[in-house]
Amino acid sequence: MALEWLPAAITDLDRTGLLRTPRAPLAGPGPYVELDGRRLLNLCSNDYLSLAALPVESDTAGAGASRLVGGHQRAHAELEQGIARWLQLEACLLFTSGYAANVGALSALAGPDTLIVSDAQNHASIVDGCRLGRARVAVVPHLDLAATAEALRRAPEHKRIVATDGYFSMDGDRPDLVGLRALCDETGAALYVDEAHALGVYGPEGRGACAAAGVRPDVLVGTLGKAFGAAGAFVAGTPELVLWLWNRARSFVFSTGTPAALATTALRRLPLLRDGVRTRRLHANAASLRAQLARAGVTVLAGSEGPIIPVVLGDPRRAVAAAEQLATRGLFVHPMRPPTVAVGTSRLRITVQADHAPSDLERAAADIATAVS
Repeated sequence: MALEWLPAAITDLDRTGLLRTPRAPLAGPGPYVELDGRRLLNLCSNDYLSLAALPVESDTAGAGASRLVGGHQRAHAELEQGIARWLQLEACLLFTSGYAANVGALSALAGPDTLIVSDAQNHASIVDGCRLGRARVAVVPHLDLAATAEALRRAPEHKRIVATDGYFSMDGDRPDLVGLRALCDETGAALYVDEAHALGVYGPEGRGACAAAGVRPDVLVGTLGKAFGAAGAFVAGTPELVLWLWNRARSFVFSTGTPAALATTALRRLPLLRDGVRTRRLHANAASLRAQLARAGVTVLAGSEGPIIPVVLGDPRRAVAAAEQLATRGLFVHPMRPPTVAVGTSRLRITVQADHAPSDLERAAADIATAVS
């Protein structure tokens, strides 16, 4: 058997508490889900504004081809134009997922003559995009502006990119975007910001962490599968950036276009991000749960803010046990373990939604305190 090593490798994952197996399908999505006939409070979704359960707008189901060949549809162009206007950038290009957007954009922009300075906590899709770009990559400690400056100033490469998440999905913190923009301007580097978890959550009209900081990135990546409650992603910036990606981003060039139904859905949900009503509810819920966890004696990761609430437990088996205990109490919380997070930092990653009921969050705080004690 060519893959005779697999059973032993899977056993080793199980022994160390790192094995992931498919659970029963959820009846959802939403602030509450049904699992095995039980109604659970959903505290592990990226559906920050509670839009994922809304019906999809009617439209064609498939693009039929890649955008370059015969799959370029009016719904794509309308959404790209709408996102660009919203973000106050000139142009935008849709991708099928956030992973495809980061892998495609970074591999198209980088090369052997490029340095990419990447935060140690950047999403896996940024990490893989750096690898596929064949660039030299300098991984700097999380949020370390001085290390970023040192890497840029020592770089012999003419092409330089500083890549960072706008709101880090596991630690729930934000980089110094003002400082990074100043460094990039000083050294001639491009600022590349993945706003996947920040859009709809931060900034005026929900335009993300860059807008909140008053910073204009050279490349802005966003997803439609989080605050939008749909699916897909995009890269926004200058018309030249978009034209280059149209020609050179392999994950775009060789993929069937985004379904028009999803593009139409995202465009019609854009006003719900811009009006701020759900965003204000989201932050009120996040502040409430954080305060209640603190009163209950639960230590949340220092520096975290907003709807991503990490409770670090260290051992992966302890995180799994806590999540299983919470499920028996009616809470759906997922344990985050390596390689998603660093060894020794396994955690419960608790996320809040706009439509969570305050009374349920109060109950959740007490149950979480019991599970992690």
